[in-house]
Amino acid sequence: MTETWIVLAVLMAAAGGAGALVSQPFAQETRTAFVPGENMPGDTPDSERIVTLSGVGITEDGMVVVSGLTNLNNPKLLEYADGEWTLPWPNCEVLGKTPAHTYAVRTTGRTHLEMGPRGTVDPEEERVLANWFDGSRRSLIATPGRLWDRYSDSDGPIFETTELILAVAGGLDGATAVGTSGGLYVRENADAEFAQLYPADDRYSWAPTDVAAVAYDSRGRLWFGSSQGAGMREDGAWTLYTGAEGLPYNEFTCAAPGEDGVIWFGTKRGAIRFDGNHWAYRAGLRWLPDDHVNDIAVDSDGTAWIVTSKGVSRIERNTMTLEEKAAYFVDQVETRHNRDGYITDWRLTRRGDVTSAVPKITDNDGLYTAKHGAAMAFRYALTKDPEARRIAQRSFEACKFLVDVVPDTVNGVDMRGFPARVVVPIDWHEPVNEQYGEEFNRRRRQSDPFWKLITPRFPESEDGQYLWKCDTSSDELAGHYFFYAIYYDLVAETEEEKAPVREVVAAITDHLIRNEFNLVDHDGTPTRWGRFGPDFLETVYGWDQRGLNSLMMLSFLAVAEHITGDATYGETAAMLRDEHAYHINAMEARPYFPPSSVVPWDNNLALLAFYGLMDYEKDPELLIMYRRSLDLCWLFVSKQKNALWNVLYAACAQRFAQQAADGMFADAFPEAGPFTQFAVQMLSRFEPPIADTVDTLKGMPLELIGWRMNNTHRLDIQLDPTPGQQPVYGWSRVDGKALPIEERSHVRQDRDAFRLDASEDDGWAEHEGTFYLLPYYMARYHGFLE
Repeated sequence: MTETWIVLAVLMAAAGGAGALVSQPFAQETRTAFVPGENMPGDTPDSERIVTLSGVGITEDGMVVVSGLTNLNNPKLLEYADGEWTLPWPNCEVLGKTPAHTYAVRTTGRTHLEMGPRGTVDPEEERVLANWFDGSRRSLIATPGRLWDRYSDSDGPIFETTELILAVAGGLDGATAVGTSGGLYVRENADAEFAQLYPADDRYSWAPTDVAAVAYDSRGRLWFGSSQGAGMREDGAWTLYTGAEGLPYNEFTCAAPGEDGVIWFGTKRGAIRFDGNHWAYRAGLRWLPDDHVNDIAVDSDGTAWIVTSKGVSRIERNTMTLEEKAAYFVDQVETRHNRDGYITDWRLTRRGDVTSAVPKITDNDGLYTAKHGAAMAFRYALTKDPEARRIAQRSFEACKFLVDVVPDTVNGVDMRGFPARVVVPIDWHEPVNEQYGEEFNRRRRQSDPFWKLITPRFPESEDGQYLWKCDTSSDELAGHYFFYAIYYDLVAETEEEKAPVREVVAAITDHLIRNEFNLVDHDGTPTRWGRFGPDFLETVYGWDQRGLNSLMMLSFLAVAEHITGDATYGETAAMLRDEHAYHINAMEARPYFPPSSVVPWDNNLALLAFYGLMDYEKDPELLIMYRRSLDLCWLFVSKQKNALWNVLYAACAQRFAQQAADGMFADAFPEAGPFTQFAVQMLSRFEPPIADTVDTLKGMPLELIGWRMNNTHRLDIQLDPTPGQQPVYGWSRVDGKALPIEERSHVRQDRDAFRLDASEDDGWAEHEGTFYLLPYYMARYHGFLE
């Protein structure tokens, strides 16, 4: 076992080395949207309305100036300073007629900020297509075929072309770059002539066209964006970028230098930030009022002001640590996601406005509350914080009440131990039994032939004070058992605290055993997704649930035996293995093909079940089998950058490696000879997916609003080539993994991260911070983050 010991030691050292990440500051991006007529001026003093925004600039003293046009096509300027937008003048003349004040605006685009005296060139007779000003003594103005320097000694344009000028920028010593429809032109200093450039590196050689973005960054490097891709020149050498190198999109509209060599690009479908190593794509309503970017300006601290026709987006990068982010989400959950102890997402009455959040109910109140309770249990085990203990206890009581609220008998059916999906007061503001009545059932059955017809869906409690929802699913059970075990081990310290855990776990498990391993509803039949018995799993109808539900049932029984100390549950598990091969079923815990049979929340259920099963199973041969099944499940999800799945897998794999190091499997499967030890050594090798986990924890937005996000157009994605797969699944061409969490629709950690076009309530719900807190505190508890 020497090799196993070495592997475990190396892996634990690697995990421990990431401990500094907990207190290591990182840049947390946040977005504030400003929209005319909402939180910035829309009506002008002369009774016009600003209908579109076009450009942005930042003055030397930090004032942000945005240009726009009214419904009468008159240009306007808006100023932002000290947290407030103002509309300083009733009218603003176009570039070339600038009055004594120092702003001007081009008729088709960017704001132009001039601090010096007016130059001699006045191209007012031509349409201004692009302009650039450096805040001191250079001012470049491009008309369709000519480039003017308003402060030069020249009486005419400094550059002329038959091509359409699309972008201009100035650099040090009079260096000037011009992007046109037909090429990239540069003069190296004020005395040089313009020359057309043909960028090339060891991968590409281009004659760029439609060069709509040029900029010199803070290090003096030249950047351009064209229909071929993006490029950067440093010390005479080029580096070129396409989708293969991570460039997300290439229909450029502008470019702007940021801090420390960062470059921003605007495109017709979003904004792009590149720091030399990482491409960040900011598109969709999570980031921008509209995807067509007209202009970008970046202030000295790296805050980007991105102008679209519909509004302005301010993207800030504020320093934060993972622990500070955890504190933020604890407060977010307590403030906006606690409904009588139940933790769920909340509905927004104003789209995208978290201050309009109101309570709602879900089909998975128990699962979501259980996950939050588990997060707080891990937090308490780490910190002994009394707040964490209080919230964990409250979560336990809420989950237990889902069982207690159900009458012992309903319509002659023994309902003891049945956990409700949801419980609400009898005077809940929604008429739930009307909403989920016969007409609802009829419509659902038309689109879903397996939909369970049952009314009422919200029966009354015995005391008449509550309504509880039936047709409970396996999702709920997975959450209950996962949480109860963690709470029992880490939070319940006295006999008085442990007894109710034993009580509720025994009640649920006895209900399952009494009903042939099914959740049975008040109509006397199993719930749609609560069938764990051989009577279903061994039929053609249960084949696709056979592996997962066998795994879950074995996990439930292992948890029940651990908590209650009742050997009957272990004996029941043995019967299911011996007579119905549940352990063999569990070796392929869920379908992985065809795509039509694959649903992402099954990954969630499987990994939650593995955690309890592998923690409490004592048989070494069974553990080897389950570890092999865990690996199959993990390989299927390992590229999704799912923080919770990563940590669940790592915790189970870590425990197995430790057991191997302790010699637990020395006598397992003797009939297999040396193969057993070979397999154990192979299964003991695992790499904690810390980097992906930390990337997801850092990238998770503070504002957990799910928006529609469509990434199918991106250049840096590879569509999933699996036969039968829909053409809306794919991953990064750069690392073969899912796109970053902040660039896709989903914030919930039970979705398919490879889905490129999806909507998570599209701005009408805020989700709970549990999706950060559970993997964060669990990773810390298991030593992956310290």
